[in-house]
Amino acid sequence: MREGCALVTGGSRGIGAATARALAGEGWPVGVNYHSGEDAANEVVGEIEAAGGKAVALQGDVADPATPDALLSALKEHFGPVLVLVNNAGVAADALTPQIDDEAWAKVIDTNLSGAFRLIRRAISPMMRARFGRVINIASVVGLRGNPGQANYAASKAGLIAVTRTVAAEVARRKVTVNAVAPGFVSTDLTADLGDEAIKAVPLRRAGTPEEVAACVRFLASEEAAYVTGTTLTVDGGMTA
Repeated sequence: MREGCALVTGGSRGIGAATARALAGEGWPVGVNYHSGEDAANEVVGEIEAAGGKAVALQGDVADPATPDALLSALKEHFGPVLVLVNNAGVAADALTPQIDDEAWAKVIDTNLSGAFRLIRRAISPMMRARFGRVINIASVVGLRGNPGQANYAASKAGLIAVTRTVAAEVARRKVTVNAVAPGFVSTDLTADLGDEAIKAVPLRRAGTPEEVAACVRFLASEEAAYVTGTTLTVDGGMTA
């Protein structure tokens, strides 16, 4: 295992929590970032430690421009430089386009896209110096195909995919890979209000699990994925087939 650690934003629940556990299982010390779910984040940390891993819960709103430096500096003190960055934190504020006001637009873009970009910008230089790095951005199939009522969310995830491709090309020579994972309908808090109609749109006729998405992140963070960069892996039960 390399000298360094992993950071998972939005790591207190759902895909983020499953990813934190998966990376810890691979031997990475993990920073479990949360915005408001302190108890849930501490529970994830406790699970990791009980399994013999290392983790720490770190509060921070990724939409705040000061958060990236605070998170990465704190983790460097705990475990060393962040060599695996998983941008998972995300919010939704759904409405049809005429009803999306500036506040709802900014909230989603600032968290899902700008927050991820600032973390990448801050984390990428130490990765290049180490000649090893993994950035995995949690996008969405909505960023690939669109979805009525989610213009802001779709724009943020499509932008995240574009950032993924661009940064991947910029840093490849330094042995840093940048990829995205685009989940479809996965059982999380964000999809709790979706009904049976959403399942009917999935060829596999079921929702995915956070652990299934985390398994893909775990692969992209591994040494075996060293030749995979600039791509988007869909985990959607066939929705985009």
